[in-house]
Amino acid sequence: MQLKQPYKPLLWGLMVGCVLHSGVWAQQTPTGQALKLTDLSAFKKPNGSNWQIVGDASAPLSATLSTSKGSGILVNLPNEKNKANLLSTLEHGDIDLELDYLMAKGSNSGIYLQGRYEIQLMDSWGVKGAKIGDNGSIYQRWDDKRGAGKEGYEGQAARQNASKAPGLWQHLRISFQAPRFDAKGVKVENARIVRLELNGVAIHENVELSGPTRGPLANNEVARGPILIQGDHGAVAFRNIQYTAYDTPRPALTSLTYQVYTGAYDKEPDLKTATPASKGNAKSLSAGVVSTPSNFLIQYKGTLQVKEAGSYTMQVVGVNGFTALKVNGKSVGDWTMRSAPVTVELPAGNVPIELVYSKLNGRGAPSLGLMISGTGLRPFYLGDGNAEGMTGNENGPILIEAANPIVHRSFMDVPNGRERVRVTHAISVGSPQEVHYTYDLDKGALVQVWKGEFLDATPMWNSRGDGSSRPTGMVQRFGVPALSLSRLSSPQAAWVADTVGSQFRPKGYTLKENQPTFRYQSYGSMVEDAIQVLPGREGVKREITVEKPAADLYARLAQAERIQTLSDQLYLIGDKAYYIQLEGGVKPLIRQVNGQQELLVPMRSGKLSYSLLF
Repeated sequence: MQLKQPYKPLLWGLMVGCVLHSGVWAQQTPTGQALKLTDLSAFKKPNGSNWQIVGDASAPLSATLSTSKGSGILVNLPNEKNKANLLSTLEHGDIDLELDYLMAKGSNSGIYLQGRYEIQLMDSWGVKGAKIGDNGSIYQRWDDKRGAGKEGYEGQAARQNASKAPGLWQHLRISFQAPRFDAKGVKVENARIVRLELNGVAIHENVELSGPTRGPLANNEVARGPILIQGDHGAVAFRNIQYTAYDTPRPALTSLTYQVYTGAYDKEPDLKTATPASKGNAKSLSAGVVSTPSNFLIQYKGTLQVKEAGSYTMQVVGVNGFTALKVNGKSVGDWTMRSAPVTVELPAGNVPIELVYSKLNGRGAPSLGLMISGTGLRPFYLGDGNAEGMTGNENGPILIEAANPIVHRSFMDVPNGRERVRVTHAISVGSPQEVHYTYDLDKGALVQVWKGEFLDATPMWNSRGDGSSRPTGMVQRFGVPALSLSRLSSPQAAWVADTVGSQFRPKGYTLKENQPTFRYQSYGSMVEDAIQVLPGREGVKREITVEKPAADLYARLAQAERIQTLSDQLYLIGDKAYYIQLEGGVKPLIRQVNGQQELLVPMRSGKLSYSLLF
């Protein structure tokens, strides 16, 4: 088994869109403001007619993007005469931006933050790894004066290729920090991509942008600028464009003093009668004023300079210790080892603040900090940069590579609304083509497929572990695992909810070149289930063979709110989430059950072959 010494994410990237809860960074649900897409009024009038508002857009594995009338979707249909870029009327500084987009085959576009820094949008389906010009990459800067072949420089390729197939909706989420300027207009800090996620995968963190990338609106840099969408390279559609602008100035923590007390303080002490072992002034919050790893207490006092009155949310972070917080002389955070965020009303001006951190015996290096957020204020962190300690994992993520074919057994958690279902006999199969899948031995079910890096085994192997692992690439899940095969008394009979009555008996799997063929008995028949990676990283091919199948035996290939027939053998599943390509001229059935559609195939011949393209 190949373990990868992983990158260690910078603390800055962890802060965006996150709060600290129980020592773990938890992702917040975005609550951005929607960009109006009932017409083009959210944009400056383009110089061409290539931009339109439509009701639907479709490009199923095709270079042609077709549309239908309506609203809610912005499309670009360029030609030689009309291929203008599109500018938003919104002018932004710091911003979180997220949207869905759909690429036609071979298409190319880009999102320019402030009209100057391009995030590449590209049909990169099937590409192994990612280069500067691939989907989600930060495009390079350009200077003709550098000489032939050297004009392009800087830029940042995506950490991995998390792209979907053409004609499928993809999701982009960007946290951007604008450049900073002094009172004279001189730039004092470069712009940054704080974090960028493509289809749920973090592909950039804390990337500094020294200047505009190639093809900007202008080559100067500004505090505020519009969003520019590139319109001259190919057909593309957008929807659900949302943004959160961060215009509230950050409070500054100044005039810090500290006092250190020795001993194991598991109860809130009265420090008025205690004698400090040491004291002094500090430039920033840190547990580093103490040289011992445990059994000490630090009391910090300082001034929070608040430039704009309003509601602010704060949380003290102290690894393996008790913490308390006072603001303006009032206790706002209880004496606890797991501090929760608290919201306080702060006036403009200088506000006294006090933090206490008592580090006891236990794992984890000492670490102290304060998280602050608010309306129009992106969450930011003041304190130690011990990200590993703050996530409760000193060892960092434990990643498993798939440089060669690999089979890994673990628990696997599958989302089910707000809950999670644990697959206790999950087999995850990795490939050097960077296309992987998880199989449930208890159901004979394909649980999920994904592209990119293989597995994060941190939950399984860190400390005592909980036995689970999780995919680290762009994942397509198929819901709560259920039997792939079922006997139906009629075409409308309900699919079996569990294995009762199915005579299901798992028989393990055989290996050939480290590729498993899963075997089980069902309804008295022996079943073999083989899954292989398709050439060109397009997806996976599944072949199910049933020995002496019953006449009323069916395979369920998909369940979704919508299943669209694209041809007699090609189907689009869900909200343009993935494709199913059938083989062998089989005649499938699409049926409606409890508000969902199901794609079924009769197993009379005993053989089924189909591909999942994503």
